[in-house]
Amino acid sequence: MSSWSVQALGWAGSALLVFSLLQARVLRFRLLNLVASCTLTVFNALLMVWPMVAMNIVIAGINVWFIARLLRERGDEKVYEVVAVGADEAYLQHFLKVQGGDIARYFPNFDAAPATSGLGPGRSAYLVERGNETVGVVVVRDAGDGVAQVELDYVTPRFRDFSPGEFVYRNSGLFRGKGIRQIATPPGMVNPYYARLGFRQQGDHWVADIA
Repeated sequence: MSSWSVQALGWAGSALLVFSLLQARVLRFRLLNLVASCTLTVFNALLMVWPMVAMNIVIAGINVWFIARLLRERGDEKVYEVVAVGADEAYLQHFLKVQGGDIARYFPNFDAAPATSGLGPGRSAYLVERGNETVGVVVVRDAGDGVAQVELDYVTPRFRDFSPGEFVYRNSGLFRGKGIRQIATPPGMVNPYYARLGFRQQGDHWVADIA
């Protein structure tokens, strides 16, 4: 490789490394950091800077280990726990307030005002927990005629690659005994993940029947 090509490779790897550190999503961070460390491994090998080669090989290995672990946990129900919370739960109100700006960005039609003063009759909420960290919240309203209308299916930025809200729908027992026969998702949701859960598309939203 020419001297210019080697320098370009080094700059590209360094830029990607810095860019990876700006990522809020944990899986995206690991993937970008892995590519950056592999790029810098090649760059330093061409320059024969062996300590840097060794360091980047170790970093790449660490990233591979974490990526494998994250992907393995992605669908593991033992990792995530769904917790039903009351309408007037102080923690729920706090969570919706803290994440209010991000929620408004992805769910502009969600009215947080009723939630911060109690979700009101016919509404229920479920927190998705990973250990002691809240990674998502699902707010559902009884729309009548046995339909549970999902008003909010929010995931915090760190876990947005994992769709932890799906654990709420997998555990259909959360809706049984309440006269619910069908779940309808928010209309116009960006990057919906419901197809793999057995939902079917109807217009601008998705629905699933509860046996």
